Amino acid sequence: MKRFAFIIPPTVELLDLAGPVQVITEAKFYGFDAAIEFYTYQDVPVSTSGLVFYQVRNFKEAILKEGDYVFVPGMDNNYVNSIPFRAEREFFNWLKECAEKRIIVCSICTGAFALGHAGLLKDTECTTHWRRVKELQTQFPAAKVVSDILFIKSNNIYTSAGISAGIDLALAIMEDLKGPLFTHKVARGLVVYHRRSGKHNQQSIYLDYRNHINPQVHEVQDYLIENLSKENDIETLASLVGTSPRNLSRIFKEKTGSTVLEYLTLLRIEFANTMLNNPEFTIEYIASQCGFKTARQLHRILKHSNKHKLSPASTS
Repeated sequence: MKRFAFIIPPTVELLDLAGPVQVITEAKFYGFDAAIEFYTYQDVPVSTSGLVFYQVRNFKEAILKEGDYVFVPGMDNNYVNSIPFRAEREFFNWLKECAEKRIIVCSICTGAFALGHAGLLKDTECTTHWRRVKELQTQFPAAKVVSDILFIKSNNIYTSAGISAGIDLALAIMEDLKGPLFTHKVARGLVVYHRRSGKHNQQSIYLDYRNHINPQVHEVQDYLIENLSKENDIETLASLVGTSPRNLSRIFKEKTGSTVLEYLTLLRIEFANTMLNNPEFTIEYIASQCGFKTARQLHRILKHSNKHKLSPASTS
């Protein structure tokens, strides 16, 4: 049986905690032999949303062995930078002892700062929420902080970006333990149909290029996201929002910094990379769902995007 010990620190971010917990809970539903345990290093921790946790055992009571897991979720940044947090030497020493016993130590979001204080990030590739990447590197200069990824494993240390990235991390761990088919069942049970890999950027094409307030362009962007497999010619898109093709092309470029075709290609690449995580999908099926004419075309574009880190300028 694998034990998954979740630390509940003061000012815990609820989704950082609940996301990975729910992944393990769903895996147990499908027969995974695991125990979920909760510990704290304060008597009555309170989440950032005001939820109070009573009668949570102290971390000293945890009985873990090699191959078990400890998760440290994110906390409010003010607390992370406070003197009381930095004074939790007993807890940090315990984390270090866990790692030395080959217990796998995982952090979500600013939980990485606890690992840093425990000395677990020295010469170790790691990440955190994109807002805190520079801060993590500054506080722990010996760490090899990697930006713009969802999660990363270095030896027996896992670190991940914030909030929902904890779900992606937990699913990746599940894949290591039980394989891709089992993990696909868990993801579907969570209605997370397409698991993101650690190589996915923290920022999302679905949110990028939306820093504008033009309703016509937003409508076109929404339509493209929902209709990737269609031809999506400029005439059809212009008709959708009641303007001319020439005017749509002009305002789309002006508001997003990208042409319609560049943006559509980026959407298709992102969706294809996501679908590739599903072992049940053939490359031909993925190509058809993403709007590529052939699997060969998809292969070529993915190879080009991975080589050049595809940006709008390189899609034309």
